[in-house]
Amino acid sequence: MAEKRDYYEVLGVDKSATQKQVKDAYRRLARKLHPDVNPDPQASEKFKEVGEAYEVLSNAEKRAKYDRFGHAAFQPGTGAGSGGYPGGMTIDIEDLFGGQGEFGGAFGDIFEGLFGTVGGRSGRTRTGPRRGHDLQFVIDLTLEEAASGTKRTLRYKRHETCPTCRGSGAAPGTQPMKCTVCNGSGMVGERRGFMVFQQTCPRCHGSGKINTVDCSECHGRRFIEKEEVLTVDIPPGVDTNSKVRFEGKGEAGDYGGPPGDLYIIARVAEHNFFVRKGDNLYCEIPINTYEATLGAKIRVPTLNGSTTVQIPAGVSSGEQITLKGKGIPHLRGWGSGDQIITLKVMTPSGLSTKQKQLF
Repeated sequence: MAEKRDYYEVLGVDKSATQKQVKDAYRRLARKLHPDVNPDPQASEKFKEVGEAYEVLSNAEKRAKYDRFGHAAFQPGTGAGSGGYPGGMTIDIEDLFGGQGEFGGAFGDIFEGLFGTVGGRSGRTRTGPRRGHDLQFVIDLTLEEAASGTKRTLRYKRHETCPTCRGSGAAPGTQPMKCTVCNGSGMVGERRGFMVFQQTCPRCHGSGKINTVDCSECHGRRFIEKEEVLTVDIPPGVDTNSKVRFEGKGEAGDYGGPPGDLYIIARVAEHNFFVRKGDNLYCEIPINTYEATLGAKIRVPTLNGSTTVQIPAGVSSGEQITLKGKGIPHLRGWGSGDQIITLKVMTPSGLSTKQKQLF
């Protein structure tokens, strides 16, 4: 049997480490090594080793024994738990992954969905109000549509609370019965090694109750599917990934929770003449050597039709002319961007000797 590593070494802390330093080290390693995050076959054993070390070093009494006797303090016959571990351990997934650190936010939601709650929280069911999911759809636009604004009709399907059973899933006038899988707690437990996880009951979905008779309209699902028709006003100035939000037009909330929102996301196609950078438009206009040398008036395309531009005499290839206000309207605020024209002097080729003398 391999010799146990020093617990302080396992967590990467000094023997003088404070409780906060011990906890921070544990959380950092647990996030990295958790088997559901780390596919490495050795991650599970390392995760157990880290948990075992933390179980001792986070407890003042056990830590004092360890500092005095080492691993021998927890061998069989000295009050240790089964298998030589210093007692069974309950891991709080929300503590590991639900905070504001590198795995906070949405990552915490993923683990909540996988495990429900962890250790000692079996009395809490999942029937509290929950906000409905947001929906999003992508609308493809041309550059001209993005600049001028447009309207689109969107047809989509969303779920609404069943009007017959009002979201209970049960036939009106009937009474639900206690779920026999979770015994009405809404949670079921699962032991994984030295940890006990609790997750939402798959039979009653956390309510602790099951229907005696399902609703005839939603068939016990609590929601019905409905098609929505929505006119979307796309404002001038949108760009790729610009969002238009429709409050309450997403999926229905659960157990009295508010509905989610609907987001329309713009995707603006590339143009064959203009290049957009922010609210400015860039284009390249070819001119001949005579126009570059003597100057000229030329017609230049814009998003609103062509306009006359004066080319000054003596310009070189690469010089730019700015047309103020001929770019994309500002999405927020007044005015528009500019159109920047880059001149490209086209040098003639294949000239005769006489023609070359003219230059």
